[in-house]
Amino acid sequence: MSELDAVRAQPGAVGALMRAREHRRIASAYLFDGPSGVGKELAAVAFATDVVSGGDPHCIDRIEAGAHPDVRVFGPREEGKRNIQVDVLRNEILPLAQFAPFEASSTFFIFPQADVSFPSFQPEAANALLKTLEEPRPGVHFILTSERAESLLPTIRSRCQRIRFGRLPDTVVEELLRREGLPDDVISPSIALSAGRADVALALARDGTVAELRGLAASVDDAVKSGGPGTLVEISERLARREDLPLALLTLQNLYRDRSVASLEVDGEEASASAARVALIQRCARSMQQNANRQSALDALLFDLRNVR
Repeated sequence: MSELDAVRAQPGAVGALMRAREHRRIASAYLFDGPSGVGKELAAVAFATDVVSGGDPHCIDRIEAGAHPDVRVFGPREEGKRNIQVDVLRNEILPLAQFAPFEASSTFFIFPQADVSFPSFQPEAANALLKTLEEPRPGVHFILTSERAESLLPTIRSRCQRIRFGRLPDTVVEELLRREGLPDDVISPSIALSAGRADVALALARDGTVAELRGLAASVDDAVKSGGPGTLVEISERLARREDLPLALLTLQNLYRDRSVASLEVDGEEASASAARVALIQRCARSMQQNANRQSALDALLFDLRNVR
């Protein structure tokens, strides 16, 4: 059993780390590179836990509690002072690397969001870290995670073994959202906008964005049912201005899809009409992906939706 088993849908990254552990070829520094919310920090702590604990349950408990001296995590500071101050790094963090390991045969220093803590445009802290990376002590390992590796100094990147993390499949994000007990009607649009990032999907489901989109979809539906041509044009113009138009269309599509399913056994005509509207929305989305004029495509869509009977 490995702590890395908790890292979902990252077979390349997990495989590389497991091979390094099994063959005892652990790099002095790693850069875990990829989008937010895909398991980079989880993998960093899990990998360090596997190496340091050797599977000992008491040791694992101490690491999870943040009480083991050989697994240390140093995240960015509070908003507004997010980079790690150079004096803190030099006087409080990096000196620990000169004495480690403390209890185990290896020690890990983990820096989540390293592109925030060590930005290239504020090189003092980055250069202090670089000096330690250039002179690694046996048994001391650094793991940096980053969403924007290009924001790090090239010299830091060159000192690290790069492990790439990809976006999560929709099925994994859906499982995580359901585990949080979120309602079905916010899950699909949250996944669509998240682009495979679990943290973004959770934030969308919780911060009201999905509710706002559902309200917009209801307004479109009302206009389709009873609005005149002027109302439809106004709604179309509102939609065309939205940066999240694909998500707005998906939310509208889901409204009609759910209505079609719910009406199957009680109102066949409504079920058929709703299914036809789903097909129209999908056709509109495809046309815009093929560079159709956004406003013209939306105008046509809303009038076509109104004409469905």
